[in-house]
Amino acid sequence: MRGAIFVEGINVQEIIFQFVGGLGIFLFGMKYMGDGLQKSAGDRLREILDRFTTNPFMGVLAGIIVTILLQTSSGTTVLTVGLVNAGFMTLRQAIGVIMGANIGTTVTAFIIGIEIKEYALPIIAVGAILLFFFKNKKVTYLGQTVFGFGSLFYGLKLMSTGMKPLRSLETFQDLTVSMSDQPILGVVIGTLFTVIVQSSSATIGVLQSLFEQDAIELSAALPVLFGDNIGTTITAVLAAIGTSVAAKRAAFTHVIFNVVGTTIFLLIINLYIPFISYLQDKLDLNEPMTIAFAHGIFNFTNTAIQFPFIALLAVIVTKLIPGDDVEIDQKPKHLDPIFVEQSPSLALDQAKSEVMRMGEFAYKGLEETSQYLNNHSPKHANKAMQYEEGINNLDRNITEYLVSLSSYSLTELESHKHSALIDSVRDIERIGDHFENLIELVDYKISNKVHLTEQAQEDLNDMINLTLITVKQAMKALETMDREEALAVVQKENQIDQYERSYRKKHILRMNEGVCTGPAGIVFVDIISNLERIGDHAVNIAEEVLGGKQS
Repeated sequence: MRGAIFVEGINVQEIIFQFVGGLGIFLFGMKYMGDGLQKSAGDRLREILDRFTTNPFMGVLAGIIVTILLQTSSGTTVLTVGLVNAGFMTLRQAIGVIMGANIGTTVTAFIIGIEIKEYALPIIAVGAILLFFFKNKKVTYLGQTVFGFGSLFYGLKLMSTGMKPLRSLETFQDLTVSMSDQPILGVVIGTLFTVIVQSSSATIGVLQSLFEQDAIELSAALPVLFGDNIGTTITAVLAAIGTSVAAKRAAFTHVIFNVVGTTIFLLIINLYIPFISYLQDKLDLNEPMTIAFAHGIFNFTNTAIQFPFIALLAVIVTKLIPGDDVEIDQKPKHLDPIFVEQSPSLALDQAKSEVMRMGEFAYKGLEETSQYLNNHSPKHANKAMQYEEGINNLDRNITEYLVSLSSYSLTELESHKHSALIDSVRDIERIGDHFENLIELVDYKISNKVHLTEQAQEDLNDMINLTLITVKQAMKALETMDREEALAVVQKENQIDQYERSYRKKHILRMNEGVCTGPAGIVFVDIISNLERIGDHAVNIAEEVLGGKQS
């Protein structure tokens, strides 16, 4: 082969090309299969984690199920970090999910252990037929899963073929001997490889192929396997950057869990190696399935050992990472269903209290957006998006609560209050959508290096400050049902409209004078339009106090 590189008579270029290409196809297949399974499950994985983690044991089960569907423990852990960050899950519940994710991820290794690599291409063909010749979404999702399944095995076959010559390469033989003699070296190699590839399933698949080709002994493979489990924690650590203290603790728990497990198994590795060899002989396991059993037993035993100490783990990470648990508690606090049946009047008061929290989220989210507009610090954008997510969650919960309340008999006054709350919830939710639009506009401004003139920035700050005051006053009017406050909101909204018209004209003048660029003009106009719409929704809330919407 022209340009080929030979070492000890082995074509190294061919090995690298087959390995890298096979790894790419393997990763694609695993991701595609996971996406298909996720879509088949109705894309409700976050809800599974949110609802079925009432205690650590249920958290373990939820972690196993979601990881099997996602085909990645990292994906489950990232979801968990997000839920902890949003206040939907406690640290103890999260630890259970993380333990379950470690068990769930072993399923991929067992799938690889099934001897069907030779049928990879026909499986891909079946997946392609389901994908391209059927219109039904469920069949398409099944096709995606099957296609990904076949691609996973085809990639594995390419890697396996590529790595076959390694067993006769003296340098590689020396490395495997070193890993057998010094298990710590194997752990480090496994950790680094998984950090690079960002998938423990892929690195374990590589390990299974090496073991199948007799390129590595079991005594060298097991330390690498332990290192793979440590390396997979890096994704959760990266996901926790810039999140709440509780989310950082959840990610760090994942690291501690796998490091402790690896330490325990390194101490007993001289017993574990013959035990796995015994299982291989007794159960007549092929090489990939032997690694799968070693992986499964490691994670299951690690979970069994550490599960009773979940509370202790929580205390340790709390000491190591001090601070407040939740920055933004997105869960509803006042919607007790017992009041719906027993006292609709009290239920309305509960709903109103939750609507006020939702309004507070809208104000604070807009405040964070204002800061992001001025200093471009991502922490403000992240915080604003957390508030927006909180608004959406409260919107769903409050609406469901009020809808269930509507089936009970209400007085005329209560009916009016009920209607005003439903309408206000919709308006607050729309405020959240508009400040989300503003964040996207600032993102566009930053990524495209769009420069606003000093005068334009001043105009935006004047308008956003007035909008903030208007939103705050609208919520105060709703809380106190004060007509004077509501009338003041209407006046301020008229002023916002005047600002919008005036600033738009000033912007056109700047454009004509060549002071302002086209992209900057688009960003400026879109920002003031969104602020004007926020003012409209604020006045809608005020007009509920005045006796009905006029706009």
